[in-house]
Amino acid sequence: MKNLQLPTWTLCWALTLLINSCSSTDNPEIPEPTPEPEPQQMPINLHCNIANTITKATDNAFEAGDRIGLYVVNYNGNIADNLQSTGNHVDNMAFTYNNQAWTPQSTIYWKDETTPADFYAYYPYSTAVTNVAAYAVEVKADQRKEADYKSSDFLWGKTDKVQPTESAVDITLSHLFSCAIVELVAGNGFTDADLAASDVLVQLNNAHCQATVNLSDGVVTPSSDTGSISFLHTGGNEFKALIIPQTIPTSSNFITVTIDGTTYNMEKDFTFIGSHRYRFTLTVRKTSNGINVDINDWVDDDVNHGGIAE
Repeated sequence: MKNLQLPTWTLCWALTLLINSCSSTDNPEIPEPTPEPEPQQMPINLHCNIANTITKATDNAFEAGDRIGLYVVNYNGNIADNLQSTGNHVDNMAFTYNNQAWTPQSTIYWKDETTPADFYAYYPYSTAVTNVAAYAVEVKADQRKEADYKSSDFLWGKTDKVQPTESAVDITLSHLFSCAIVELVAGNGFTDADLAASDVLVQLNNAHCQATVNLSDGVVTPSSDTGSISFLHTGGNEFKALIIPQTIPTSSNFITVTIDGTTYNMEKDFTFIGSHRYRFTLTVRKTSNGINVDINDWVDDDVNHGGIAE
């Protein structure tokens, strides 16, 4: 019987075919799955305006460098969570105005594309907000410098149930404090030139200068301490100051006008309401007992609140 001998290369070729055949049958190639695209997060942008600009020192809108604080609270279904001091979707994020747009301290995003949110904003921004239900605020007791007048302003606003959007969210802020304007008018014994040349100090007395604000609803609660508030001289014979909303009971020195060292007091009571400006026109007349002061409330009721200072 003859031995059948095959060339070595023939055996290797056959073995390779056999291995490849088994591999293609037992382990077919599996295509890699196409990765799911990552959802794009939408940044939150703001557009803020003021409902009433009467208490701004410049009597216009926000100025470059102004900063607001923002809180964002998400909804669970149709019900929004309550504003908390911490743990909201956005906690006290600073936004700075540059005369054209509001820039956040860092980029913040919507939770997702379907969850609406409530927006709370306040001005001026502070890192000292530790309790949103009772945030401590104040007006300067001495507002004779414009910087002190401006730093006494406080605004607050809320926009409810905003749907996620790439557009800027509109928030309208309102002044929570009152603005009092005192205009001196020359009467008998005085001229406008006399008043303009005199050293005049106007003060509101027995007034609360501190308060707390609930940032969830904008309610202002005055403190128990009282003092005097000195007014900013805005030109001519006009003076103004920012006042915490409050009722000042009848006092013999409701408003004090000091002219060249001589002080005259007027007895009165008055209620200041937030977001209102009140104009008090004081007609100064020299008499044997001092001066007569006529007061008129400029806001809504057109009532003459006249009085006498002596």
